[in-house]
Amino acid sequence: MSGKKKNNQTLKHMVKTLLKSVREYKKSSLVTPLFMVGEAICECLIPFVMSLMLTEPVLTEKILLFGGILLCLAVLSLTCGICGGKFAATASCGFAKNLRKDLFYSVSDFSFKDVDDFSSSSLVTRLTTDVSNVQMAYQMCLRIVIRVPLMFIFSVIMGLSINVYLTLVYIVMIPLLAAGLLIIMTKAMPLFRKIFRKYDAMNNSVQENVSGIRVVKAFVREQHEDEKFDKASSQVKKDFTKAEKLVALNTPIMQFVMYVASVIVSFVGVYIVTSQTGVHVENGSIIKDAEGALLPAQVSAILSYGVQMLSSLMMLAMIAVMLTMSVESASRITEVLDRKPSLVSPENGIKTVKNGEIVFNNVSFKYSENAEKFALSNISLKIESGQTIGIIGSTGSSKSTLVNLIPRLYDVSEGSVTVGGEDVRNYDLKVLRDSVAMVLQKNVLFSGTIKENMRWGNKNATDEEIEESCRLAQADEFIQSFPDKYDSKIEQGGVNVSGGQKQRLCIARALLKKPKILILDDSTSAVDTKTDALIRKAFKDYIPDTTKIIIAQRISSIENSDLIIVLDGGKIVECGNHEQLMEKQGIYHEIYNSQTKKGDND
Repeated sequence: MSGKKKNNQTLKHMVKTLLKSVREYKKSSLVTPLFMVGEAICECLIPFVMSLMLTEPVLTEKILLFGGILLCLAVLSLTCGICGGKFAATASCGFAKNLRKDLFYSVSDFSFKDVDDFSSSSLVTRLTTDVSNVQMAYQMCLRIVIRVPLMFIFSVIMGLSINVYLTLVYIVMIPLLAAGLLIIMTKAMPLFRKIFRKYDAMNNSVQENVSGIRVVKAFVREQHEDEKFDKASSQVKKDFTKAEKLVALNTPIMQFVMYVASVIVSFVGVYIVTSQTGVHVENGSIIKDAEGALLPAQVSAILSYGVQMLSSLMMLAMIAVMLTMSVESASRITEVLDRKPSLVSPENGIKTVKNGEIVFNNVSFKYSENAEKFALSNISLKIESGQTIGIIGSTGSSKSTLVNLIPRLYDVSEGSVTVGGEDVRNYDLKVLRDSVAMVLQKNVLFSGTIKENMRWGNKNATDEEIEESCRLAQADEFIQSFPDKYDSKIEQGGVNVSGGQKQRLCIARALLKKPKILILDDSTSAVDTKTDALIRKAFKDYIPDTTKIIIAQRISSIENSDLIIVLDGGKIVECGNHEQLMEKQGIYHEIYNSQTKKGDND
């Protein structure tokens, strides 16, 4: 397949994909071009009617008639323009709304791997800047892209109907103007394409700075972050300035060609009018004596049509540049909409999770197919339903990676993971994830009341169930100290509660799911050892049938577990209960001694 044919197919697919988001705004989209046609016809008829008026004898009746026609054409043109603008705005804004919604829904279905492939900063750019570019292009297509070609065609036809030779002067100039504009567009388009990649870098800088603002201020790195953003922003400015300088040449080139053509038409027109014998003046009016004679008013009309022709061509060039920007944006949006989530529910997926038994069968995993090294290697492990499992290991030993495979946030590269006796890939994703509650390392609370945050775990939870889960998570005590108790407002990200309070709220939220498997990924690191012990005791007493997996850095958080797993370099290096691991005198023993300050001689 040739490159040109492939590009045409890609463009066709892109347009087809994006137009699916028009939906309920089809009517507005179809009506707008009709008004644009009406506006173009009226604007092209005005110079023609004026030329007729000026060639007729000066009579009051004629002046009133032609004046009335011109007024009607002007009002009709204005009405069509206003209506076209209104419907175009409705259609384009509605299209952008639907497009953002479709993008957001697509991103919501992405797996962690899909989000990693795009990067969050790039997805934000696509949802904002790229959608705005496509919205502007859509509005231009409904209005200007329809209006400008019609204006050009009607102007040529009307000019030729008045005088072929003078109109040909403008027609001859069109290839010269088109060549200049084509060169400019060819140079500018690659620059606009490059700009969008730099937008991602700039947004990434902003995102990192805002999300890590406390760290930035704690380390007094404001100047470093300012310089980092300034560098990214300067790159965008540099390319934009270069591209805009090229595009700005459109206007002087167009004006030069238009004025040259107008001078030639004026000179030739005046020469024809003054030298021809087919007209005479009678009672102050210019009267034709022969067919084909040229009148001054007709020269004026041709000048008006010539300006419309060349202006239309320049507008087409500007539209082409804008559409080039939007095509790049549309391509980036289509990439997201076309992306099929790498993790999907199987057809007729299993709808019930029997119990919390978990088995890792010779599991290996890497985040990218092209990665040279596995994050997890040869993991074989069986966890009985209802057991409490502790996982410990150095930073980067893939503890979080291991538990992410259980609710199928990632798919294994080799081997299999089973829950309740079934491969996780055979479950309906919603059913599987409803049966597994995770409290991640990075605790996230949303803006709203405590009750609203709790109901993320179970939207139908009663007030009594919410209070019960908070008591189990040792959160009820500090909630009761708030003036509004469970109706207290949580700011975005939970910035108005402490780290320990945030962790306990997240644990309570997970408990509301009444899961068969509960995973705590270093989720009690910010609470004191006494509260940590109370939370673990509550788990043992109140949810004995739930399989509990606790990732921790403190030995005290996991030493009473039924089974303790020590990970190192993505492999299980030790496995057993506390007493068994202490007898082995291995990594676990070293960690225990370092945390309890026991020397080698103890």
